[in-house]
Formats: sequence, C-alpha cells, structure tokens
Amino acid sequence: MALMKISDVRALVTGGTSGIGFEIAKQLKEKGGEVVICGRDESKLRKAASSIGAHGILADVSVESEAVDLVQQTIAHLPGYNVLINNAGFGSFAPLLDTDLAAMQSLFATNVFGAMVVARESARHFIARKRGNIVNMSSSAGVRGFAGGTAYAASKFALSGMTECWRAELRKHDIRVMQINPARCRRTFFAEAARRVIGSCARRKSLTPHCRCWRWTTEVSSPSCRCGRRIRISAICHFESAEPRERKGRGSGGAR
Repeated sequence: MALMKISDVRALVTGGTSGIGFEIAKQLKEKGGEVVICGRDESKLRKAASSIGAHGILADVSVESEAVDLVQQTIAHLPGYNVLINNAGFGSFAPLLDTDLAAMQSLFATNVFGAMVVARESARHFIARKRGNIVNMSSSAGVRGFAGGTAYAASKFALSGMTECWRAELRKHDIRVMQINPARCRRTFFAEAARRVIGSCARRKSLTPHCRCWRWTTEVSSPSCRCGRRIRISAICHFESAEPRERKGRGSGGAR
C-alpha cells in the first residue's frame, strides 16, 4: 500500500507539551497534519498547544479512566484519527540498592501501563477503521541496560516487549506498530532526571552511589552534584520497523 502523506496524518501525541513529543507535534503541524497533544500540566499544555496550533487535552495517562477518555476525546476532535505517538514517559534513576519500589511503580504506571491503555483504546478505533499506526517512543535504554537504570530500563524493555506483541496481533488488521529508541537528546527529560539525582544526594547530605554510577557521555545543561561530580547522558538511537524482522530487520518503515 502507498505510504501515508503527512498531510493525511491525524495524530495523538501523548506527552506532547515538551521535548521529543512537542517537536514531533510541531513538525506534523508544520507539514500539514492535524494533531492532538496531551499533558498533565494545564499551563504547559495550553502554551504548547497554542504555540503550534494543536488541540490540547489535559490527561494523565497513568490514570486508566483519563487515558480512556483521552482517546475518546481525540476521536471526537479528529474523526480520521489514524496515528498514535505513544510518547508520554519520564525517567527515574538509582542503583539497585537505592531503588524505591513506590517510585518504580509510579514510573511503570506512566511508561508501561499508560502506554498500554492508550494503545489499547486507540487499537479498538483503528481496528474498526481497518487501518492505523502506533508509534511507541522508547529509548536506547530499552535495548541495553546501564548502571543506575533498573526502573527506567525495565520500563523501556517492557515497552519493547509490548511493541512486538501488538505488532503480531494487529498486523492482520492493517495496523502498523513501530518503536523508536532515541538517545543523545538535549531535552528537559534529562535535566529533570538529573535534578532528581542531585536532590537525592542533597537529602542524604553525603556522597552517594547515584553520583558515580553513570556511564553517560554527553553533559545535560550544567548540573553537578554537591559531591562535585557532573551528571552526564548519552547512548545510541535506532528505529524498529513495523515489518517482520526476517524481512526487513531494523530499518525504515514509514506509516501508511
């Protein structure tokens, strides 16, 4: 089948108020697509939506009822809704010995369970239309773990597993499921993650393993811990196609 034109895109971008999600929404709008973005901060949502001409919906995808309502509102606003950019997520980093269960469960509520609910409700709509696209925004952390990444990497490996399951289930409905694993992205995500690390060190008032577990290489803004060590980030980026691996492997697989 012919590849979809950007002007035919009717997309929901979760976590679209900043970072990668915002830029995706902005690029789609500039190239003629129609976009709905969602976020948890009403002020940021209003500002982001207004700046790019998108429709904003206030929603926390970690709350199932809000995620379900988000998709219903999107369908009502975009009758031809055909692309989900499953982007909402955040990072939490700590060595295994300092990993907090409640913090990890909170992270999974957004990065994994929220992504599942939004995809599930979107898939119902796409199946009825006999066409659709789900793009899961993961991370290089979903390909390879790293010291201090127990919670975050686990959430992204989980998203990778779900991507493969959905791809196998939905292909027969002409629904493409893709995953993008970005890194080396200068965005608020990493600055916020760094602040969490610094805050933890400050609360403990001492040098902690948080300060020396990172194997990252690109500086984020200029954050540094009270112990004097700088917080750094990096890695690789690749795209996982919606096509079977034996046919295409990793490579481009445009939405249709």
